[in-house]
Amino acid sequence: MKQAATRRSVTLQDVADVAGVSRATVSRVVNEKDTVHEDIVRSVKEAIETTGYVPNAAARTLVNRRTGTIALVMSGSDGSAAQVFADPFFGRITGGVVTYLRERAMHPTLLLADSDSARRDALSFVRRSNAEGAILVSTHAGDPLPRLFVDAGVPAVLFARPSDPVPISFVDLDHEAGSALAANQLAERGCRRIATIAGPADLPAANSRLAGFQRAMERKGIPYVEVARGNFTADSGEQAMIDLLTTMPDIDGVFAANDLMAIGALRALRDAGRSVPDDVALIGFDDSEPSRMSRPRLTTISQPVEEMAAKMTSMLFDQIATPDLSPASVIFQPELLRRESA
Repeated sequence: MKQAATRRSVTLQDVADVAGVSRATVSRVVNEKDTVHEDIVRSVKEAIETTGYVPNAAARTLVNRRTGTIALVMSGSDGSAAQVFADPFFGRITGGVVTYLRERAMHPTLLLADSDSARRDALSFVRRSNAEGAILVSTHAGDPLPRLFVDAGVPAVLFARPSDPVPISFVDLDHEAGSALAANQLAERGCRRIATIAGPADLPAANSRLAGFQRAMERKGIPYVEVARGNFTADSGEQAMIDLLTTMPDIDGVFAANDLMAIGALRALRDAGRSVPDDVALIGFDDSEPSRMSRPRLTTISQPVEEMAAKMTSMLFDQIATPDLSPASVIFQPELLRRESA
């Protein structure tokens, strides 16, 4: 190779001079064309590293029609930005997506779809910005967001099985299997006066966790469990636990459908003078950071959210590369994490 050029602003020609090839060849390598021999690609990449050349992103977009932009569109359980940023669940999804994209020198654009107009705005933004695709996080039953993106022909992958039939790829967890693990753990501890703090009735995942818990309890010879509802927040879990202590003073086992509600239940039990797990065994769901910080540390059902988010992003890349790819689904399996509360 020739000696590296020493200029303040390195150009394609500088790289070509160092690599000993034409400027057009460097352009093809930079724009990831597959018509260049591997040895030449290697030489050009070495020259790029030697010269410190930085490709012009705008120019590459014009050539490839690719922007390197992925939209992360979130619709929270109450549709608000406060819910999205306060809930560890959404933060873990973002972390999984960011980690996957960062390894590929890409970053997501975060969009909140908290109303019909916001959903339309999100789709409009994706189209205007020439984003390559979208990762959709929707927890609502009947949310029109997935259908909106599918009908628009935008490559998209959904977190959680769509409640309505939509031809879209998705990842999800076997929620019923997870809550069955919680039921089995409480039964094996000898708990007989058992209740559950379920999530909102309009969320499919919450209903699956409730159904799985009830069915598993039936198999253990406990045909009825008291049900209180929360909204996946710690405060709602605390109030639900207060209500349960009123209706079931001798309660000895509780399954909360997420860790935040379990943390709230733990507060209520402590205020009522009940020891966990000696008086009341308590199990959460998700394995979020609060479950590891509570005292006692929560026994919980794991949901590998970061891994699920990375898989979702990988599936989106597959769809972008092969536009006619058929929709696919990946279902992750939960695990019981025994800690100190049950």
